[in-house]
Amino acid sequence: MAMITNMKVLLAIDASGFSEAAARAVVKQFRAESTEVCVLHALQWQRAIPSCFAFARGDTYGPQFCSAMKQAREQAAALVANIADVLRASDFRASTEVVEGDPLRAILGRAAEWGADLIVLGSHGRTGLDRILFGDISEKVAQRAPCSVEIVRTSSQDRAVAFGRIGAIDGDSVQRR
Repeated sequence: MAMITNMKVLLAIDASGFSEAAARAVVKQFRAESTEVCVLHALQWQRAIPSCFAFARGDTYGPQFCSAMKQAREQAAALVANIADVLRASDFRASTEVVEGDPLRAILGRAAEWGADLIVLGSHGRTGLDRILFGDISEKVAQRAPCSVEIVRTSSQDRAVAFGRIGAIDGDSVQRR
């Protein structure tokens, strides 16, 4: 009798619809009984906290900032829980993790620490000035990862939907590196 080996998939997500497409790619490609998925989100404070705090003065700044940080953590926890629930509905073993800090370091560090066999993440498909201003985490992960990386890409029409919200995205295509 052949022994089923467990595949460890690190699913790196953000708050865009691209993460849902990446989760669907995992469900389509892997067998639930032999795949363990860790859903990871890196919480960047400079993006999670409103820019108005940069100009805050007085005694109310501290409590307001703490409240905003708490809300950002709760939203991140809900985000990974929702994606994990999608995976669990398809009988995958899924754990969640929210890490505070740089997404690139968080993804690479968790993949190495956990012993991931594969990192799966969605791509925003940024080009030109957007890529220079906002970066391309998926490309950097693919270049530096301690394991294989799968970048899930969507059509340009689906990207327009994904930037607005996590929603139904069809027509996924996958790029492997």
